[in-house]
Amino acid sequence: MIRSLRLGFLTLLFLLVGCAGVDIEDYADSEPRLDIAEYFTGTTRAWGMVQDYSGEVQRRFTVDIDGTYENGTLTLDESFLFSDGETDQRVWTFERIDEHNWVGTANDVDERVEARQYGHAFHMRYPLAIEIDGRMITFTMDDWMYLQPDGRLINRTAMRKFGFKLGEITLVFEQTET
Repeated sequence: MIRSLRLGFLTLLFLLVGCAGVDIEDYADSEPRLDIAEYFTGTTRAWGMVQDYSGEVQRRFTVDIDGTYENGTLTLDESFLFSDGETDQRVWTFERIDEHNWVGTANDVDERVEARQYGHAFHMRYPLAIEIDGRMITFTMDDWMYLQPDGRLINRTAMRKFGFKLGEITLVFEQTET
């Protein structure tokens, strides 16, 4: 009985530790430093893919981003082109709160989004409704960006529903000449 209780406790402990996320402040001393206003001001291009829960690629796409930063507000006008020819548009507006904190809104996101940046990393979590097979499903998007030494920015977004990861989006951003 005691042995099974210990085993149950250890199993629960491992599950809870496995659920604990990374704290963005852990990256505070990492280099190169990412400031999303500096990175996204101007023209940026990204290449990405959407994978389902098994890792199978479901969609591929490119994104062209026009970014402006004025009076503490970063605006990102994103134009998506999917490999099947579908297009989409999203406009993010981020207000700088301080060195590490932003508040963002987007035309297809119903809530204000709190975002944080430390060291080479940027993180935000937000709900996003996506049409799948003719119905709208709202996912929690857990969005992480990591600036690389060569200037590219890697973005990994876990798509969760009821706490389960059902998909992942991966993008690589590159600043382009204006």
